[in-house]
Amino acid sequence: MNTPSLHVVLHQPEIPQNTGNIGRTCVAVNAKLWLIRPLGFKLEDKYLKRAGMDYWQHLNYEAVDSWEEVRAALPDAQVWYLTKTATRLVWDAEYREGDILLFGSESRGLPPSILNELPDNKLKLPMTDLVRSLNLASTANTVVYEAIRQFGGIPGQ
Repeated sequence: MNTPSLHVVLHQPEIPQNTGNIGRTCVAVNAKLWLIRPLGFKLEDKYLKRAGMDYWQHLNYEAVDSWEEVRAALPDAQVWYLTKTATRLVWDAEYREGDILLFGSESRGLPPSILNELPDNKLKLPMTDLVRSLNLASTANTVVYEAIRQFGGIPGQ
């Protein structure tokens, strides 16, 4: 498979439908999906496959046991930490091909030990105080396409 446009990392995702939808987005933009265990579902889960439709077979993905494994595999990649506690907005970042977009679990987000690695690289989508959080798949889709827009579309297309 060719070089991924981005690396989308889900830290301990819990909802198979979100992961399936994010996987479909990754196929659409030639991004690699990384899943950090434990997962809240089995990779054979019917809801995961249903959300990913018939695209899952085309998905470049890898399930690993820790964030450290992803960092070891991609030591030079720029990391963007997505969190509602950030002060910087997603469109204020300058994305490059091969960047890592790191998302936390649906109920817990990212652990402080990871969030505090590079405080200047924490990003969020704007939202009113009336909303506690946004859907993981919707957030990932928005950020992925902002990154793709910034570097001019899907590489090689």
